[in-house]
Amino acid sequence: MTTRAQGGADEEEDGSAEEAGLGYEHARAQLIEVVQRLEAGGTSLEESLALWERGEELARICREWLEGARARLDAVLEAEEEGDETEGEDADAES
Repeated sequence: MTTRAQGGADEEEDGSAEEAGLGYEHARAQLIEVVQRLEAGGTSLEESLALWERGEELARICREWLEGARARLDAVLEAEEEGDETEGEDADAES
């Protein structure tokens, strides 16, 4: 297994496996660290590019988590609205 510093094709495969189980909070924390390192400067161009790419991947992971959460919330709200409509119809039928 290669490390991130070594790079190469194995890094992409290992990174994908790591990303599969990466939760929102962990990805967000790592993204914050990447941004802080980039803002601090003092890194080589190669390291800065690697950090940028890592940040883009972490941002994608966070976005997917947030989109999934939004879809779940929307589904719950839609189900509640349908339930409210059904209750209203039941009340009309009883009168």
